[in-house]
Amino acid sequence: MSTSKPLSTPIRLLPPAGWLVAAGLAALLLPTVWRLYGGVWQHEQQGHGPLVLAVVCWLFWQKRGELLALEARPAPRSGWSLLILALLGYVLGRSQGILLFEVGAFPVLLAALLLLFLGAQALRLVWFALFFMLFLIPLPLAVVDALTGPMKLAVSVVVEWLLQLFGYPAARSGVILQVGPYQLLVADACAGLQTLFTLEAMGLLYLNLVRTASWSRNVVLALLIVPISFMANVLRVLILVLITYYFGDAAGQGFLHGFSGLVLFMLALVMIIATDALLRLPARSTS
Repeated sequence: MSTSKPLSTPIRLLPPAGWLVAAGLAALLLPTVWRLYGGVWQHEQQGHGPLVLAVVCWLFWQKRGELLALEARPAPRSGWSLLILALLGYVLGRSQGILLFEVGAFPVLLAALLLLFLGAQALRLVWFALFFMLFLIPLPLAVVDALTGPMKLAVSVVVEWLLQLFGYPAARSGVILQVGPYQLLVADACAGLQTLFTLEAMGLLYLNLVRTASWSRNVVLALLIVPISFMANVLRVLILVLITYYFGDAAGQGFLHGFSGLVLFMLALVMIIATDALLRLPARSTS
């Protein structure tokens, strides 16, 4: 007489439980996304939010088959501990209007649910997607203000130096550049911490997609994203200054101002890929 094997895999247990979990997550997540969409995502400094959210969804979608194929090995103790912590953070952030806690609760919440349903193996499978969710968290305003000022000043100094190097009539007072008859203020969005934050996210996504086996090269490239971001910001401000100088203030502050943000990310990604290619050269020469 044969005995049937207990149904222990998530493929069979997921449908009824999965719908309940999805409904609960939607009830928590959708109001937060709506709040972000109508708030900080409307500002240029946080405009990367929808893109990061789309990437997070894609990363989880890519792992869906492997997650469903895992044998369930729940870790209830750590799972319930994280779940309680995440819900407390969400309630505090939602009730007090603290996005750091409200948005930051979701990576912890997803990690808790994975532990409760599948176990630690699921965390190892989707660790990068959970980590990438951290880039959705708006930084505290005090931190942004404290770090953005020095970054804007550094960009202004370098742009002034480059303009004078090529013979343009340029001068600077703090973060205000004087080029010919025009005065331009280097705004937060042009040289701020959030730009660096977004470019670091895109750089780490690139590293995850290329999946190189060299950890040392990954670490070096991740660190180099910081100066790459700075150089891309310098080029963006320089382009806007030259547009204003040659075509007037209306051109510099109109469509081209917003389009320069796209150019910034394109330049930064090209620099990241080029830097990665340079880092590969020693390995190729020894092979």
